[in-house]
Amino acid sequence: MSKQIQTQTSEDIYDTCKQNVEKYFENAESTVPQYFQSLTSIQVECYKACNNAIASAISLQQEFAKKTGIFTEIPESVRKGIVDTGKQINKVKSVQNQIVQATTNSVLQNIKTWNDSASAFTDLNRNILQSWISTFTQTRN
Repeated sequence: MSKQIQTQTSEDIYDTCKQNVEKYFENAESTVPQYFQSLTSIQVECYKACNNAIASAISLQQEFAKKTGIFTEIPESVRKGIVDTGKQINKVKSVQNQIVQATTNSVLQNIKTWNDSASAFTDLNRNILQSWISTFTQTRN
């Protein structure tokens, strides 16, 4: 029977955990651009699909109206109402985009502040720990 030899390394539990956490976040950070690109591509394709579906429906209805002789003229006030509604929808979309950008910037700043505070809190705890250790241990000459 052979005995299994256990190899010991100089790394302790903290080194091992720290390395694993660092690898996890390196991997996570490298995938963010891929996720962003995928979501952007999906959104662009959704816009294209909606635009195509609406344009096709309008074209088909227009062709049907022409071939069947349906009267499609509208009064100027109705045309103006439709155009004004479209303008208002575009303004709402613009304001929505501004709100999303401001919210995103605010969240990003809050995360940065939290990160800075976490580092400061760790430094404070390190100083307290050092104070306790120096108080309760004897100095060796």
